[in-house]
Amino acid sequence: MGNERVSVYRRIYDMVRKIPSGRVATYGQIASLVGGCSARMVGYAMAGVSDETIPWQRVINARGRISIRDPNGYSLQKAILEREGIDFDESDSVDLSVFGWEGPI
Repeated sequence: MGNERVSVYRRIYDMVRKIPSGRVATYGQIASLVGGCSARMVGYAMAGVSDETIPWQRVINARGRISIRDPNGYSLQKAILEREGIDFDESDSVDLSVFGWEGPI
């Protein structure tokens, strides 16, 4: 991985660490807050998380849904978010107006 990508990923991870328990952010929101990357790059960064201090589960798509296609990963992310107090509606969406993170203060 090139130094530029490592630097962007580090900034992404630092921002995601700021999302408090019980809140979620979107891939695009993190990309906008970090700058110099896309929502897709944030998704790649979250897919590669191996550091337990990075709350990857708190990043979801702009429709308020989990984007993981693997059924086990999907179930894991949903279970972790539910333990953090995040509610899902009947279509498995999170109400971003209720549980969305407004960003760092």
